[in-house]
Amino acid sequence: MYKKVLLALLLLSQISLSAQSAIKSTTNNKAIKYYQRAQKEGNNSNFAGVFEYGLKAVAEDSNFVEAHFMLGQAYSVQRQRDKALYHYQKIMQINPDFDSRIYRYMANDLMGTGFPQQALVCFEEYFQRVPNYDDPTFRKRYELCKWRAKQMDDSLQIELHNMGENINSEYDEYLPALPADESEIIFTVKRPRDEYTMDRTAQFEEDFYVSEQIDGQWSPRKALGTPINSHYNEGAQCISPDGKYLIFTCCNRDGGKGSCDLYWSKRIGDKWSNPRNFGAPVNTKYWESQPTFSADGKTIYFVSNRPGGMGKHDIWSTIMLEEGEFSEPVNLGEPINTEGLDFAPFMHPDGKTLYFSSDGHQGMGGEDIFYSKLKEDGTWDTPINMGYPINTIANDFNLIINAKGDKAFFSSNKKDGYGGLDLYWFELPQSLRPEPVTYAKGKIFDSEDNTPLQAMFEIIDLQTNTVVIKTTSDPITGEFLVCIPTKKMYAFNVSKENYLFYSENFEITNDYSDLQPFIQDIALKRIQLGQSVVLKNIFFDTDQSTLKPESATELQKLTDMMSKNKNIKIEISGHTDNTGSREHNLSLSQNRAKAVFEYLKNQGISEDRMSYKGYAYDRPIADNDSEKGRALNRRTEFAITGF
Repeated sequence: MYKKVLLALLLLSQISLSAQSAIKSTTNNKAIKYYQRAQKEGNNSNFAGVFEYGLKAVAEDSNFVEAHFMLGQAYSVQRQRDKALYHYQKIMQINPDFDSRIYRYMANDLMGTGFPQQALVCFEEYFQRVPNYDDPTFRKRYELCKWRAKQMDDSLQIELHNMGENINSEYDEYLPALPADESEIIFTVKRPRDEYTMDRTAQFEEDFYVSEQIDGQWSPRKALGTPINSHYNEGAQCISPDGKYLIFTCCNRDGGKGSCDLYWSKRIGDKWSNPRNFGAPVNTKYWESQPTFSADGKTIYFVSNRPGGMGKHDIWSTIMLEEGEFSEPVNLGEPINTEGLDFAPFMHPDGKTLYFSSDGHQGMGGEDIFYSKLKEDGTWDTPINMGYPINTIANDFNLIINAKGDKAFFSSNKKDGYGGLDLYWFELPQSLRPEPVTYAKGKIFDSEDNTPLQAMFEIIDLQTNTVVIKTTSDPITGEFLVCIPTKKMYAFNVSKENYLFYSENFEITNDYSDLQPFIQDIALKRIQLGQSVVLKNIFFDTDQSTLKPESATELQKLTDMMSKNKNIKIEISGHTDNTGSREHNLSLSQNRAKAVFEYLKNQGISEDRMSYKGYAYDRPIADNDSEKGRALNRRTEFAITGF
């Protein structure tokens, strides 16, 4: 604060000195007396006096250029840029050659009010008039102005859509959060305090509200209620891609570690568990807020002003090692964090595209929204500004993007809203889209009695044999929701003790518009005589019987099942479509079944517990008249044959 006051006094002194020059534009004695009084007020460091008497001077003589110049400088110092520009423009109309500095001052104030294209004209006029002016700071500002003007020239074609009266109100709505399937939206509402608000000094209280999307329409919002909402302020939330965990910020709550802490709650059935403080090492005596989940459901990014950062607010990450246990936070470092404010992170479900706000990277003014891609080596690409009009001279933040990558949601106080901040959405331009993500959704149940089951899910990259996502279905409803990344081939495995595992595979290379979710209820079979499983992630080259490397995940699942259930015996069977001779297909199917048998044997599974056989095309499970049907018939299975 001391430095700001000192700077203002220094600038005011400069205004007074510049005003001492000989008066040439008026002979109006009354105007001159007001002008001189304004000078004295400036010498006494009184801006109010400068404005009072300077305005009286120009009221007496509207062509009093020196008075307009003094007022323009004073308003510039006070960041009242619109008023400063008014007086500079008056000078331009009266005498554009009065003082070359007018163009320099106008350039700065036009940039500060969000008009870089007009500012650029003033910059270039000034350089023509003062070709030897070589202030590095001013030159740097000129280059920034050119960049901002180009951003506006290349303006993105975006149409904003208000999310409507079922979500927005006369109060502020902001900080939206979506699960992968967009079945609901959770957001913060800042409403007037009531008799139960804990902070007696606060005029408002923040709570969570939720709206369900039904047939493409958002239903009337409802308060999320207890135990999430309390009589404290709850905000800055995120929901995990599978919709199971809600992480949010609460300040000054009983048992908190600092001013604002992170809390988590788990959805079980249709209810949320009591919120729990993250505790150490994530929460400290400092400020922790604005969390966002990564696609794996384990990595959490958040913002803190804790020691060890690079600037005022930095983005950090932690990993949920076990439910409620978190790793030591790591600062994301360069190029994400700067010496300024870096905050409001949103990690897209693709697991690699981070959107965030910052005033430390080159922007349109204030705080802009940027994105950066996580590279294979774990480092981040240089952040890219999302451009105009997503970013403006105002503070821009609070942007999230749906899993498919084609819609963005954010809050704005546009004049056409319902009041205060409203939630809006828009179609995200192709150039700014993350990698699209689709999802698998359904319910797990017992194949015999339809009892909902809590089972483990794994999404595995078949090229690298690494687990991308690992989670479980709901223990009460058996429901599941898991993200499926694109541009690779993945195994989707479901397993539960005393049940045969279920497998599926996805190879998604579609365009954004073509992605379709995998919605299917899964009936798990108990380990019983005669039950069989199609091994959908066993792969062979065409007309070959050598196992491909991508088969490793499924083979390991089968090995683990045989190791855990040492009493079961199985038959491994190979099947083909009806293309080619029976003799050839019989040999091919036999050899493929044998390849799986040999793999298990090499993993220590006793030969006494296994047999193998090829059935050619004798046991089709689909029509051989279509390519889709033939693909289903080309398969490897196993069946329980004894105990």
